[in-house]
Amino acid sequence: MNNELLLKAREKVPDAKTLIILASRRARQLATGANPMVKTDNENYLDIALQEIGEGLLVPDFSGKPQEDDIIAQMNAAKNAATAAASSSRKKDN
Repeated sequence: MNNELLLKAREKVPDAKTLIILASRRARQLATGANPMVKTDNENYLDIALQEIGEGLLVPDFSGKPQEDDIIAQMNAAKNAATAAASSSRKKDN
């Protein structure tokens, strides 16, 4: 983790817990294929997330409504698709 990026991100999001959650969620999105919002040669997803936060491109959302992580939604969709496929396959066998 790049300490300069961390300090810059802390200026935008001073609360440590909020910064950790925001950066880790974004790093997870990047790891699962999301495109970076910044131009960088860095391959460290956490550094890219911190850079996005430090540049003001990523901010915490305190709208009050809970948001499901993209990865959770993808996992649930895959689980539902697998269940539907298994059910369809059993019906064909009967």
